[in-house]
Amino acid sequence: MSRVCELTGKKAMVGNNVSHAMNRTKRKFDANLMTKRFFIPEEDKWITLKVSASALKNINRKGISVVIKEARANGFLTK
Repeated sequence: MSRVCELTGKKAMVGNNVSHAMNRTKRKFDANLMTKRFFIPEEDKWITLKVSASALKNINRKGISVVIKEARANGFLTK
C-alpha cells in the first residue's frame, strides 16, 4: 500500500539535503502517517484508515463523520 493519507491525500515530497559546504543531494520527506481504527456511529461499524497527523487533528476538531464526508467529496476516500 502506498504512503498516502486516505483522508487528505498527503504524500511524500522531494527536496535536498544541504551540507555545510552547500552540496545538495536529493532526499524524500515522507508524510507523518499512522494506521488507526475509527468507529462510525451512523453506520455502526469500525473502519481502519491510514491517516496523517494533520488528518487526526481534523478528526478531533470536526468529527470522523464530517471528515469522511469531505474526503469522499474531494475524491480521496473511495470506500
